[in-house]
Amino acid sequence: MAKDIQTLRELPPVRLSQALHVISKLQPMGTLRRSGSERCAMRIFLRFLWSFGLVCLMCCTKQPNPDLSSRRKALNDLLAEQWEYKLRTSPIYASVLGDKRWNDKLDDFSQEGIEKDLREAKRFLARFEAIDTKGFPEQEALSKTLMVRDLRLQVEEAQFKPWEMPVSQFGGIHIDMPWLVSVLSFQNKKDYTDYISRLLQLPRAMDEIAAQMRKGMGDRLMPPRFLLQKVIGQASGIARQSPERSPFAHPFFNFPQSIVEADQKDLRARGLSVIREAVLPAYVKFTNFVRNEYAPSGRTEPGLWALPNGDARYLFAVRRSTTTELSPVEIHQLGLAQVKDIEDRMRAVARQLGYADLRSLNAAIASNPKLHAHSREEILDLYRKYIAQIYPKLPELFGRLPRIKLEVVPVETFREKDAAGAQYTQGTSDGSRSAHVEVNTGDFERRSLLNVETTAYHEGVPGHHLQIAIAQQLPGLPPFRQQEYYTAFTEGWALYAERLGKELGFFQDPYSYYGHLQDEMLRAIRLVVDTGVHYKHWTRQQVIDFFHEHSAQDEPTVQAETDRYIAWPGQALGYKIGQLQILQLRQYAKDELQDRFSLRAFHDEVLGAGALPLDVLSERIRQWVAGQKGKT
Repeated sequence: MAKDIQTLRELPPVRLSQALHVISKLQPMGTLRRSGSERCAMRIFLRFLWSFGLVCLMCCTKQPNPDLSSRRKALNDLLAEQWEYKLRTSPIYASVLGDKRWNDKLDDFSQEGIEKDLREAKRFLARFEAIDTKGFPEQEALSKTLMVRDLRLQVEEAQFKPWEMPVSQFGGIHIDMPWLVSVLSFQNKKDYTDYISRLLQLPRAMDEIAAQMRKGMGDRLMPPRFLLQKVIGQASGIARQSPERSPFAHPFFNFPQSIVEADQKDLRARGLSVIREAVLPAYVKFTNFVRNEYAPSGRTEPGLWALPNGDARYLFAVRRSTTTELSPVEIHQLGLAQVKDIEDRMRAVARQLGYADLRSLNAAIASNPKLHAHSREEILDLYRKYIAQIYPKLPELFGRLPRIKLEVVPVETFREKDAAGAQYTQGTSDGSRSAHVEVNTGDFERRSLLNVETTAYHEGVPGHHLQIAIAQQLPGLPPFRQQEYYTAFTEGWALYAERLGKELGFFQDPYSYYGHLQDEMLRAIRLVVDTGVHYKHWTRQQVIDFFHEHSAQDEPTVQAETDRYIAWPGQALGYKIGQLQILQLRQYAKDELQDRFSLRAFHDEVLGAGALPLDVLSERIRQWVAGQKGKT
């Protein structure tokens, strides 16, 4: 009898009719030969077994695996907790995403705040690692994997104290804060009072940043001295402005109609007063610190190798940017090979245009006024034209399309001298703020128009805007994955997307296609010069010379790009590495699926899980191909 009960306990959760049949077979064969009282007792016991079995099976049917359910809930709850922590402690980032709950606050840049955040990262990491994802749906298990990966990188990076080098000509509180004004949403009176509260906190935040910079001086963690001269120019340019002309004042002269005139007058007076009495003095103080104390201590060599533990710093930057284990030497050689390949394609275009070699074509381009901008507005209009013309073609290559609107706007004048030719700023997931392609129209007379079309596709559609806006609105993904960023994926996709313009029938002007090849050459050159300056001890002039030898980029681009690579080690590597991986996966899928290959379906699969490390993307595509093969 005990053996029969044990058998019942070990029954698998099968269908009810099957289970009842199994229970009926538990009646011992010897029952028919027992006495009447024994048979009566046995009938009572069997009725108990039937009832007991029914209850057990009903429970099993309602809760097939309570342990799995609780583990999935634990992961989802922890993801929500970590995301809320991130937004709460990074109110600037929250505002960029359109979450206004902390719009009256600035981040904590103090040493205490940094150390607390690192402790929390370690705690979250331990809690995520403790969750067993066996049996989880694929995307839920991947969410844990990606979160653990992100947190491990954050903890690992702490050994290099990145917070002790917090400013460059491309980023830092001195230019990030006025840029933030352009992405904030001002819809009601509270938005303005929150903004004023933020402005009042700016002196505190800038003092905390300066304190970290002083620690960097003591630890010999210093940016190149010549780049800090650019920081001085940026900060002093804002410090010298009148309150009314400051970029911080823009919202106070552009009120929505929902705010009555009396409130507008009051908010403008309060805002300008805070700019005059708090913001501008803070910029003056910061500028003097950088000019008199910080910049003179800047390092003399451009490469990251010159810093303490410099090679290890660069190896980490390479791994984070590329999401691969490629070494700087391998990347350098890959770059040289790519430069040669693209030069061959450029020579073919040169012959098409009637030139014997690239040097003669490049010289003709440089002296042809028709191929250069004549006004700021001309550049903006061209970007709008190219983005508008490709939108109707997108359904040919994509099943998913972005719903967030896209606008072309100029880069703010205070940062156009050192900004890239164009950049993308995402909109909000709810569509309350449009995404922007921010175009640098400064020094327009010296800017070539050849690369405008390809850059429009890179920054707009089918590049950054399509990929990022789709990710922001993917159903079923936790917010951190909807907002995830991996340089190799995001920038690799945008570079890959430039080629799609040709596949859709654009680049009709051979000069424009030559500009496309020029920009692809730019990304190949990056593999060579980034590793050159930070790992092979190249000088700044060597970088510039390599540019001039292998490209026809205009001089403002050459200078800005060179200084960008020096200020932002490793970041520029992700573009070409990511593009090559996507192209390889596309060819793999095409070879495997033959006539069943759909480029539209391939693109949807690449973009269907948000930004991913390249190894994870590769596995995703291989699984997709296997699934397509299995379909009849």
